[in-house]
Amino acid sequence: MEEQRAWWKECVVYQIYPRSFQDSNGDGIGDLNGIRSRLDYLKDLGIDVIWLSPVYQSPGDDNGYDISDYKAVMDVFGTMEDFDCLLAEIHHRGMKLVMDLVVNHTSDEHAWFAESRRSRDNPYRDYYIWKEPVNEGPPNNWASRFRGPAWEYDGRTGMYYLHIYSKKQPDLNWENPRVRQEIYEMMTWWGNKGIDGFRMDVISMLSKDQRFPDGVLKEGNPYGDGLPYYANGPRIHAYLQEMNREVLSRFDWMTVGEGVGVGTREAVQYAGYESHELNMMFHFEHVELNPGPFGKWNDNPVCLRDLKKVLSRWQTELEGKAWNSLFWENHDYPRAVSRFGNDSPGFWELSAKMLAVCLYMMKGTPYIYQGQELGMTNFQGSSLEDFQDIEIHHVYREMVGSGRISHEEMMRYINHTGRDNARTPMQWDDTEQAGFTDGTPWLRVNPNHTWLNVKEQAGRSDSVLCFYKQLIKLRHTMDILVYGAYRLLLEESGAIFAYERSLGKERLTVLCNFTDRTQKSGLSVRELGAGTILIGNYPDRRGISQGDAVALCEEDICLRPYEAIVFMQ
Repeated sequence: MEEQRAWWKECVVYQIYPRSFQDSNGDGIGDLNGIRSRLDYLKDLGIDVIWLSPVYQSPGDDNGYDISDYKAVMDVFGTMEDFDCLLAEIHHRGMKLVMDLVVNHTSDEHAWFAESRRSRDNPYRDYYIWKEPVNEGPPNNWASRFRGPAWEYDGRTGMYYLHIYSKKQPDLNWENPRVRQEIYEMMTWWGNKGIDGFRMDVISMLSKDQRFPDGVLKEGNPYGDGLPYYANGPRIHAYLQEMNREVLSRFDWMTVGEGVGVGTREAVQYAGYESHELNMMFHFEHVELNPGPFGKWNDNPVCLRDLKKVLSRWQTELEGKAWNSLFWENHDYPRAVSRFGNDSPGFWELSAKMLAVCLYMMKGTPYIYQGQELGMTNFQGSSLEDFQDIEIHHVYREMVGSGRISHEEMMRYINHTGRDNARTPMQWDDTEQAGFTDGTPWLRVNPNHTWLNVKEQAGRSDSVLCFYKQLIKLRHTMDILVYGAYRLLLEESGAIFAYERSLGKERLTVLCNFTDRTQKSGLSVRELGAGTILIGNYPDRRGISQGDAVALCEEDICLRPYEAIVFMQ
């Protein structure tokens, strides 16, 4: 059956973390007018949709994911007039804007929570999740995702409130229909402003198991794992179907949900073509493949076989049922070239291009995180003062403060997986603050900006930036890359990620070497039925997107270190 077309399937999305993208007033914090000044850069890159991380009014405990007013702009980012101007200029350039929607929780400084905590009989009390103490302690043993307990005692009323994240991010009570209607009204307000959709933060967590049972204890953590009881809860699909009826179906929007605890089966429920909920989901299986004794805090390498298994399962099990989201990195995950590639000087550029080919030739909507199109790398900090992220500070205090691991070991883990790796300022040029600000940046600029920056790459036809432009152009011009089916090849290889895309009589074959050594693929050009290269990351096999078609006659295709080749039939 032919895949139904939709604009959000055919677009390329660029995520902006506004605090770190471009500062326009010298205060060291990126802002809306800074973004506006860089729109031509995004248009030239080939971007269709901008996903803007939260710019709502917020105390900034979790960098804007703690919202105190959904209908106001955070002062450091500008004004609502600045937002309106930005939106108009995005649309003028033929691009769209998707906002970040954070409705699992608010800030504890939101007016609703200020009222809720006043008294047990306040009209807003039931907007949040309050529970009586149990045995003079919290209602259950759930852990916060930012470490420590997920419950905070409030002495004014003698009860605990739930916060799956920071204690300054109390969870909303979606069981209350008044809460849901308030949120739908707010979403409609933004829709009437003219935005083009929402990326929905931790949307799988809205419905909690109302029994609130204890979570399973895991070694080394005094708190229980509550994920089975607050993710994919009993009424989550009823809520999202209601949201669709009340708001989403009224607009021609792109909607993507952040799926904490979501696998392929759940994704089909959330974003199935017949589910009437969302367009697509983010999953995190491929970026959370290497847990250690301390969860994500490790510097373990990723096993390629495991990576292929996960990405291929999402390709095949959603085929004809739901739509995929394709991403390597975002504001919560480290830089892809440092995690999945090789950020050493000899292989940084090759592996950044290889990773782009590997993921963005798959089926799904591509999401590019700011700086990824340059191959930006992780930041190597040496002390806790080098980082601002609340999660990093919490885990450092817990792990190092308790003596469980040393400072040096914890810094290795932070430098490998910490969220601030993705939040260092955008590297525009080689000046002192990388062209990001005239002041002191809120987070230190990566020292490698002197050679890794937009200005250097824009003037070089073989740069990572120019390579991304070529990939995006291919996705815009070849239906097979959007709608073609996927089939994994060389399943048992621990070095090469190979797959095929097919649509009607068309066929493409993608080969990617994930190692720093030459690898024999065991595949021949004749076997693949391929005669030309569509695109490749080595200059002697550049392909038709960069010049004349390259004829091939290899019996056993060898891939050089971090080489990526796309063959066309």
